[in-house]
Amino acid sequence: MSQTISCIIMRGGTSRGPYLQISDLPQDRNACADVLLKIMGSGHELQLDGIGGGNSLTSKVAMVGASTHPDADVDYLFAQVGIVDKTVDFAPNCGNMLAGVAPYAIETGLFPASEGTTTVRIHNLNTGKIIHSTVQTPQGKVEYTGNTIISGTNSPGAPIQLTFLNVEGAKTGKLLPTGSALNIIDSVEVTCIDAATPVVLIQASDLGKTGYETPAELDNDIEFMTRLEVIRLQAGELMGMGNVSDSVIPKPILLSPARFDGTINARYFVPHKCHKSLAVTGSIAIVTACCLPGTVASKLIGDKDSESHFTLEHPSGKIELSAQRKEDNLSALNSVSVIRTARKILSGTVYLN
Repeated sequence: MSQTISCIIMRGGTSRGPYLQISDLPQDRNACADVLLKIMGSGHELQLDGIGGGNSLTSKVAMVGASTHPDADVDYLFAQVGIVDKTVDFAPNCGNMLAGVAPYAIETGLFPASEGTTTVRIHNLNTGKIIHSTVQTPQGKVEYTGNTIISGTNSPGAPIQLTFLNVEGAKTGKLLPTGSALNIIDSVEVTCIDAATPVVLIQASDLGKTGYETPAELDNDIEFMTRLEVIRLQAGELMGMGNVSDSVIPKPILLSPARFDGTINARYFVPHKCHKSLAVTGSIAIVTACCLPGTVASKLIGDKDSESHFTLEHPSGKIELSAQRKEDNLSALNSVSVIRTARKILSGTVYLN
């Protein structure tokens, strides 16, 4: 194993981290995790000896390589890397980091660009799902600048359309792993749903919250955060995921009525801190639940059986998604699409020692 590794640091959506070649990393997951911990500088709250940002949104890694799936052009493996704790979780997917995968694949020659726009079919190794990413490529080169603004960033960029296919059962193999749209955990109604990622949906008022609190206000309420974790752990067991105390999934999400003409308002946890915006995969899970009768989400928004466009409000603004429903079952979805942006920040070599 080389003591250096090439990388491109990119902002993908509202996350940031290094993008690496899968072929440059050990195939063994434990050995790979050790390398990622060195790259990010984990074990220190500021990740001083690495390129991590000391925050869960900037302690992420995207690994990209040649496709091992007949319906995809590249493989994508995501890792959530601990900051103080030297942990690496390969279980979840990250839809924000996903925004940088197609640009990275084109930049590094893993996939050729077309004139105008290029669609890259991405095989997510974390979930086994396929996502189509369409990027702007005038003159056959990735265009990062543009006028598209997404909440949670401070700069506009070129639009990147991500279309998630067959989102049901990303980790558990079932849309409703408990077999029901509603369950009672700790005397609270919850929906345990697995669409793009496993989540636990809870109406904020059932936990004594408005749902409009800031992330800091929620994080600092120790009693609330403790109860939320109790619910999450029990949900993991009910969803067939076993003991999830060392895993970042399922993610808990507080839901409340929209305040600014959106569909619904959300506070998303990652899982032990409140996200400053909203994860793409979590957004897809919410939209899927909105389309499914009897869930916490659909009960909050009322009858939305024919809607295909959804606006989810979050602490930094909003995220807009479109859903393609199945003709023979409007409660089921063929795909969910969202617009993101990405920014290339640095290309270079990381020293592992």
